[in-house]
Amino acid sequence: MRPAIVVEGISKRYSLGAGTGGPGQLREALRNAFGRKRPDDDATTLWALRDVNFTVAPGEVVGLVGRNGAGKSTLLKVVARITYPTEGSVSVDGRVASLLEVGTGFHEELTGRENVFLNGSILGMTRKQIAARFDEIVAFSGVERFIDTPIKRYSSGMRLRLGFAVAAHLESDILIVDEVLAVGDAEFQKKCLDAMSDLHGGGRTVLFVSHNMAAIENLCSRAVWIDGGRVRMDGPATDVITAYMASYSDAQAGDLDLSRIEHRGGTGAVRFTGVQFFTPEGKHKDVIRSGDPLVVELSYEAHKRTDSPHFGVTIHSETGTQVTDVSTWALGVDTPFVEPGHGKAVLSIDHLNLMPGRYLLSFWIEALGRACFDSLDHCCKLDVEVADVYGSGRGIKKELGLVFLPCRWTVNPMP
Repeated sequence: MRPAIVVEGISKRYSLGAGTGGPGQLREALRNAFGRKRPDDDATTLWALRDVNFTVAPGEVVGLVGRNGAGKSTLLKVVARITYPTEGSVSVDGRVASLLEVGTGFHEELTGRENVFLNGSILGMTRKQIAARFDEIVAFSGVERFIDTPIKRYSSGMRLRLGFAVAAHLESDILIVDEVLAVGDAEFQKKCLDAMSDLHGGGRTVLFVSHNMAAIENLCSRAVWIDGGRVRMDGPATDVITAYMASYSDAQAGDLDLSRIEHRGGTGAVRFTGVQFFTPEGKHKDVIRSGDPLVVELSYEAHKRTDSPHFGVTIHSETGTQVTDVSTWALGVDTPFVEPGHGKAVLSIDHLNLMPGRYLLSFWIEALGRACFDSLDHCCKLDVEVADVYGSGRGIKKELGLVFLPCRWTVNPMP
């Protein structure tokens, strides 16, 4: 049986500061064609991918994992033929549907209905075949009221829901999805996961990028770890995820200078500079136990006036399962703006209801509309020690789960 996807020696180079328009692309294409390199090539170019090789069998669901900027999205764009490699080749056997960015493939002036039929036509389906799936697509997306409204008036969430519905329900052989679970509410995310599971059972080939390690482990039989534009590991999903999460072992525990961290996302308008742990009384917290109160103090620096920033902390287990995400937005704490200079964002936790074990903290600063100012993934370790949280003298075990519940048992035998 022929492979569904064959990636051979793929490398992708971008010219720094050249922009994304035509002349720069033409110069790059000519240099690639004639093999001419400038003396300052290393200083003016970025290799997003270097010598990437892997094969995907028909019906296989493969997850791509890696840090922000590792090259995962670039690789998907090359496989989907949205961009072309500088070196190497990609062979794809079958019709490809891709959801790489919100609204990818939509025509702004056409309605949602017209875009569904347009996307189906691009995949080579007849109007009758598309019509047979149309009601199912619209019901899944939840945009029934707006299906005859031009796409340019859709919100980013509406675009995503319709885009995923089209990609998942039309008759493609290969589905390429980039972080679809990053947008949308919890109900839609669950529908996406269920649909991905159905695709796996239906024999469709799927290439899937996500920072949700639990989703990768549950949906994918295999994972490929991309690090610095190269394949660092390719194998069973559980093994790759374990190795990938272990790579964050350089994360430090306790007080941490965040300004020195290089691997971070966002525009940089506001940056985290440090994190410290305290007791509610203001004393440094050196040992953190299950059930303890905890104050997380995040220092930041604003480089320019920034409107409506929201600060957040995400906690993951060592294996990548997201435990919780707490933010100023969720708690209704709105900051109209921050002026240039230094400040602090303080998270006060009354009871840390985590089982004993090691956790990884991520910090982020965003504005509404998903404009990101700073994003630090898994940069800080949180070691939680055993405590007698129930007052039984028995403590609690990390094998019992990720969180414990403040609760009581009452047993009343029947007379």
